[in-house]
Amino acid sequence: MQNHIQKNYRKNNSTLNILFEDSDIIVCEKPHGTATQSRRIGSPDMVNLIKRHIYETSSDKSEPYLAVIHRLDQPVRGILVFAKTPAAAKDLNRQLQNGDFGKYYLALTNGIPSDTSGTLENYLYKNPQTNTASVCDAKKKGAKKARLFYEIHNELRDFFTDTSRSTPDTINTNSEDIFFSKNPVNTGDEHASDIQDIFSSSTSVDNGQSTKTLLKIHLDTGRFHQIRCQLAAIGCPIVGDTKYNPGCRAKKGWQTLCLCAYKLEFTHPVTHKKMHFSLLA
Repeated sequence: MQNHIQKNYRKNNSTLNILFEDSDIIVCEKPHGTATQSRRIGSPDMVNLIKRHIYETSSDKSEPYLAVIHRLDQPVRGILVFAKTPAAAKDLNRQLQNGDFGKYYLALTNGIPSDTSGTLENYLYKNPQTNTASVCDAKKKGAKKARLFYEIHNELRDFFTDTSRSTPDTINTNSEDIFFSKNPVNTGDEHASDIQDIFSSSTSVDNGQSTKTLLKIHLDTGRFHQIRCQLAAIGCPIVGDTKYNPGCRAKKGWQTLCLCAYKLEFTHPVTHKKMHFSLLA
């Protein structure tokens, strides 16, 4: 049994960016393209990577305990907390169900919302055949209420034409590197990143095709594809979203979904200390 576990958790060489860890919880940054938990045996995912880490750093070589508390879509980068004990999992799940988690996102969209800030409240239906969500009538069977709050952080029209800027909000599209750092970004005062660091990657964007808008989003509910679906419904689909952005569906090659869960807040399940993690300085 020990040899099987050792082989399973050491066969993947992917790095793990740990933001915080103690005996009860572990907080990590999930890269875009990595699943939170994959159904495919042997596929690299956050659960596999974290269990490998726990196994390698612990004197106990039995099967590591790890509970998934919340998830991010595979194309989404961002912060996740996992429980290392059943007691911690129970408390964190209680906080999540009671709406005590603070989940904040950055999204780069095509188009501009009609209001600079506001609340989006819809009923969403998940189609199991297409694995997509859509806005629907509240009376539709399977409909679930979804709510988020947004504000425009910075309209990026000028940034796509002015490459001389060097402020933290600058996004240089000439290099076609506008979203999600290839390298791990830590949290904390000495390791925090700015927006430009978060929005740097090898994704290609159609410069000049439409106005790009950077939104800060506070997620109130956690429905399937909620942010992607609700933003698309108001005419502001996320850049790189091949499921909900019509302008991305016909393009060839890899496209990075420009959505990042950049900030997470919750209460430590044992010490009851307020925990705050952010990928921004």
